[in-house]
Order: sequence, then structure tokens, then C-alpha cells
Amino acid sequence: MNSENNAMTWDWLKLLCVTIMATLVFEHSQLDVRISELFYNHGHWLLKKGAQPYAFIFYDLPKALLILLAVYLTAVLIIKYRQSRLNATSLNHNNLNRSKPSHNKLDKFLLPLPMREIGYLLIILAIVPATIATLKGVTHVSCPNDLVIFNGDLPYLNLWQNIIAATPARCFPAAHASAGFSLYGLAFLPTLRKYCYQIVISVTILGWTMGLYKMLFGDHFFSHTLVSMLLSLTIACGLAALFFKQSIKNEAHSTNDDKRNTGLSLSSIEHSNT
Repeated sequence: MNSENNAMTWDWLKLLCVTIMATLVFEHSQLDVRISELFYNHGHWLLKKGAQPYAFIFYDLPKALLILLAVYLTAVLIIKYRQSRLNATSLNHNNLNRSKPSHNKLDKFLLPLPMREIGYLLIILAIVPATIATLKGVTHVSCPNDLVIFNGDLPYLNLWQNIIAATPARCFPAAHASAGFSLYGLAFLPTLRKYCYQIVISVTILGWTMGLYKMLFGDHFFSHTLVSMLLSLTIACGLAALFFKQSIKNEAHSTNDDKRNTGLSLSSIEHSNT
């Protein structure tokens, strides 16, 4: 049980190490430049910034949907909290008729998740983009379309040089893609654990679609989106280890009990056969 709990607890640290390694290897690399050159031809980017309907489909719509999701989760959390308080009050007054969980017309619209999991999702949806936005203000990394090598005005500097120079640029890590990657939090919910891999794949596709859109007109390098993805996954994993530590322990304990019961059953079968 302890080994499984520790594995989950320290996964975030492993992811953080991978994030740092990816930053050191890919940020300010020829791979970044070569990939961006695929979207830049004869002095023009493949897509014009703000061009419709692409801006609506890949920028405005995802942001609006994620904001609506956050509002919905907030409303569900408030309703579930009020329902739990009402049920607790009824129990304290020993009212047998009202001690049962109340059901109303709103219940069918509520997400069937515990309050703790909904609270975790809300925090992830807020803290991932906020962390990325904060890092952008610290790193001062330029966007490809700002660089001399892509007909811009700024030199192509590495991360440390940009921090020292304190350029006005704010492009690393990728913030827009991080909004999509914040949905990695769904993969760490105990209720949805059996869909973990499907969620990770779907969220990765969503985040990279949002990131690729920004790369098409030179707003980000490949490494900007890569680090944004890894950092989002690190934050989601780290907070999950804090929020769901007890669930991890209970699941590990249940697994050990199942193994023990299976062992007892096998031994009883062997005795009956002899």
C-alpha cells in the first residue's frame, strides 16, 4: 500500500524533472526553428493572425467553452454544498422524513462527482493558466514572429539571455494551449480513473490543436507548447496527490484485500482437492 501511495505522490516530481529537461533541450533549438519554418514561406506565415473562421474555432470558442465549464462547475459545487448542509441539518434535528438525501429537478443537471473532485477541477482550471501566464512574465521569451530570423525585430536569444535582457516579449510557455491542457485534471479524478488513458489522449489532442493554431502564424515555437503540456500535467498530478491521497490509500488497501481473499480462496480449493 505504501509503495503505491508513494508512487502516485512522487509522480509529479518525475514530471517536473521531465519538464525542466524538455525546457533545457528544446527551448532555443534548431528543432524549434525548423518546425516554425514549415509554417513560414516567402516572408509570410501560413495563417494570418486573427483570420476567420479559424480565430473563432481555435481561439475564441475553446476559451468560451472552458469559461462556461468553470462557471458550471462553480454552480454545481455551490448547489451540492447547500444540499449537504441541508441534509446535515435534517439529521441533526432527527427528522426521519427529511434525513434522506433530497432530490429535486436540478439533480439531473448536476455532474455526478463528489464535491472534492469538483473543487479539484476548478482549482486546476484556474491554477494551470495562471501559472503559465506568470512564467511568461518572468521568462521574456520572444515569439517567432518577433525574431529577426522571421522578419521581426528581436534577436533569437536563449531562455537565460531573455530573462537577463528583460525583453518585452511574453511567449513562453504557451498560455492558450495551457487552457486546453488544464483538462488533464479529469484524468486524475478517482471517479474517472478507468477512463484515464482516453482522457489523456483527448486532452493532449485538444491542447496541441490549440497550440498548433498559434504556431501557424508564429505566436509560438514547438517547445512553448511542449513545455506548457508537461507543466500542466505536472501541476494536475501534484495537486491530485494532495487532494486524493486518502482515495489512493483506500484503493491500494482494497487491492491488497482482494489479493488476500483470492489467495485464501485458492488455498481452500487446494485443500478441498487433496
